[in-house]
Amino acid sequence: MDGSPMGMTQGTQTLARAAVPAGTGQDIRDIVPPVPVPSVWDWLGWMLAAVVAAALGWWLWRVWQRRKARVPVIPPVPPHRRARQRLEAALALLDRPKEFCIAVSDALRFYLEERFELRAPERTTEEFLVELQRSDALLPDQKQVLGEFLQRCDLVKFARYEPTRSELLELHGAALRLVEETEPWEPAGGAGPSEARGTAALSPAGNESRRETG
Repeated sequence: MDGSPMGMTQGTQTLARAAVPAGTGQDIRDIVPPVPVPSVWDWLGWMLAAVVAAALGWWLWRVWQRRKARVPVIPPVPPHRRARQRLEAALALLDRPKEFCIAVSDALRFYLEERFELRAPERTTEEFLVELQRSDALLPDQKQVLGEFLQRCDLVKFARYEPTRSELLELHGAALRLVEETEPWEPAGGAGPSEARGTAALSPAGNESRRETG
């Protein structure tokens, strides 16, 4: 560097460049604004909202539980009562023998399935009687009379047999007696264990003997 004005200018520029670090001109950024910090009142507000939401949920749950408790639970209709209802409804079909025999035989078949888990409705009479012989749900004489009942119904349903009104009433009475003799026994108060009500045969004589011994 010499003492001329040109030399002094060049020296000043060199010092200025040396004083500024390399790359400073490209790294200049804006100042980051301050990050807002939630105040204590904000935290209290969120906590209060959470408490209110939890209390509301608990209240709704309690209301739902109370309404659920008020809904009466309707017990299912026992198989023997349902069979009685079906047999009672079948009496309206006495003037139509085929429909009547279908109704009374179905009532008895569904009862035996629901009461003793015998798969009667979906089987033919022959198939059902074979299964019935292997079961101890009924007494031997009850099985015999039941087989005769189903075969007499089949004569009307499939063989076009024209029964008299008294014959139809006999079929109805036989089905009703089987339900009465095999329905669960209930004490007068309706409490206590249930068991088979009777073991008499379906014949009227067997029914009379059950009443005498009872």
